[in-house]
Amino acid sequence: MRVSTDDGRIYLPKAMREEFGEEFELIDRGDRLVLVPVPEDPLEALREEARKSDESARALKESALEEALEEAGQ
Repeated sequence: MRVSTDDGRIYLPKAMREEFGEEFELIDRGDRLVLVPVPEDPLEALREEARKSDESARALKESALEEALEEAGQ
């Protein structure tokens, strides 16, 4: 699906905005750009994801650090 125009803006269809919200983080992955929806309450979204996990808080923190370092190229 193409969602851009000549003015450099990205336009998302109404159905996508209704499903994912209207605020996004744009992430540069080198070979592509990724739009990540920003939840209305990021802290509550994080808590909900943590509740779904079978891992301990320490394991979640360690895996998040490893992933961040990997993305940073270290």
